[in-house]
Amino acid sequence: MGELANCPNCGELFVKGIHSVCMNCYKEEERAFEKVFSYVRKKENRQATIAEVSDSTGVDENLIIKFVKERRIRTTNLPNLAYGCERCGEPIQGGKICDNCRQQLESDLKKINKQEADEQKKQEKANTYFSVNQKFRRKH
Repeated sequence: MGELANCPNCGELFVKGIHSVCMNCYKEEERAFEKVFSYVRKKENRQATIAEVSDSTGVDENLIIKFVKERRIRTTNLPNLAYGCERCGEPIQGGKICDNCRQQLESDLKKINKQEADEQKKQEKANTYFSVNQKFRRKH
């Protein structure tokens, strides 16, 4: 069951379930989506940027970005419909971060994991030495 929440757009109290906004704002978003989708579907508009789509349709840029992020608008044939990477601002057409930032994060994670593994090996060696040393003392 959904929980009570205030609509982030209008502040109205609603039961949050499938949609993240109230029913009135959801209907408004759907109308905006239809405008945007109809605009980018036309062959002559496929080279448009998000700003150009926003200017032509009157739909807020953030809402268009939301449609792209939710993959409601596929950017396969829309090469200029891009938004900024959340880390560096580089234009991307899907996800939250660009390939360069993703690779950098993966590299950093590998370094951290290697450091932790090396540290664990050091601890195991220290403990192994200590336990061997204890066994040796007991025999004498």
